[in-house]
Amino acid sequence: MRSALLLCCGSPRWAERVAAHRPYPDADSLLAASDEACYDLTPAELDEALAGESLSPLPLAGARGPATLAAHTALRAAHAEYERRFRHVFVICLDGYRDDELLDQVLSGIRTRLGNEPEEERAVAADELRRLARGRLARILAPGP
Repeated sequence: MRSALLLCCGSPRWAERVAAHRPYPDADSLLAASDEACYDLTPAELDEALAGESLSPLPLAGARGPATLAAHTALRAAHAEYERRFRHVFVICLDGYRDDELLDQVLSGIRTRLGNEPEEERAVAADELRRLARGRLARILAPGP
């Protein structure tokens, strides 16, 4: 269970907290516990979780279209600037968007968030990480095809 949880959020403390309260009566209770554990991450634990995200592949590898190469070039440059400015990887939850919207959403998100102050961006990144963990847990819980 712990290894599956660590795939949802790279913080061992988060995984331990979520695992410690099982069994959950229902999926909503598990997702609420995930949210609560994310809200309680210390700055060091958030750093650890964000570092784990840097190992994740970009969700846009399959994006296609006439402007895709230019957009990916712009995205690489924006990612580099983001990491230089904030000293952690850019995270964004793309749940609910169609595949053809992902590239635009990431580019728009990263450009907007580059204007944030470091503390403000840290809070936004923490919330995006919480949303990512929640979505990953929900997909694990979803019945198969």
